[in-house]
Amino acid sequence: MDNVRTVSDTKRNFYTHHTRPINSIYRRVVEELMVEMHLLSVNVNFNYDPVYALGVVTSFDRFMLGYKPEQDKESIFNALCRSVEGDPGQYRHDAEQLKGLAERLSVDQLVSWNTALGSVDGGQMLYDCFKAIAFNPNFKYSRLFAIGLYTLLEGADPDLVNNEEQRNSTLQTIGESLKLPVEKMKQDLALYQENLEKMEQAKSVLEDVLSSDRKQRQQRLLEKTKPQEQEEQQPTDSASEEKDSADS
Repeated sequence: MDNVRTVSDTKRNFYTHHTRPINSIYRRVVEELMVEMHLLSVNVNFNYDPVYALGVVTSFDRFMLGYKPEQDKESIFNALCRSVEGDPGQYRHDAEQLKGLAERLSVDQLVSWNTALGSVDGGQMLYDCFKAIAFNPNFKYSRLFAIGLYTLLEGADPDLVNNEEQRNSTLQTIGESLKLPVEKMKQDLALYQENLEKMEQAKSVLEDVLSSDRKQRQQRLLEKTKPQEQEEQQPTDSASEEKDSADS
């Protein structure tokens, strides 16, 4: 019997691929996402699919927006996928494919996926994904899948996702056709939006703190250099006084 990979194993695997420290509030984001992906990856009913990949990529990109140094983000994302024995290239590729497809689709086509997607250029991948889910009684639903589905709707009609009534009605219809736990999905997406807002607030507070810290350091440096400037000025003043005395 194979040993099931533990959370500690996954974290250790992550930090072998990304060796640099992760900054402040973003560390919690990365570790929570890592644990969520880990728990799914060791579940016997879980299967990777493109909508899940879109949810992972969207979550990472939105919560890590503004991370510095910018060049570390790719390393962190790659380590995140590899920590659960996934392929970061596949995650990115599948997510980009679906995002591009969503921009060419209408919400009605997404809702009527079982009859509409087959005739859309590039729609076969999503059709196959949805069909496999709808006919799988053991499909492992996840919050990240819900975020992927939400991102598809957002790409098809950005205004719809901002209208709570229309958004929930559409999620209800799609969720029922895919046999998803609709109420759970709505709650997960509401929490996702709430956490995005909290992250923005936290980053704003952090930036204020960093800005205040920079100003204090500059002020201390200025106060430290003032006595030195005065000391350097004194010999010049004394020399001037001696010259004036000699001239007298």
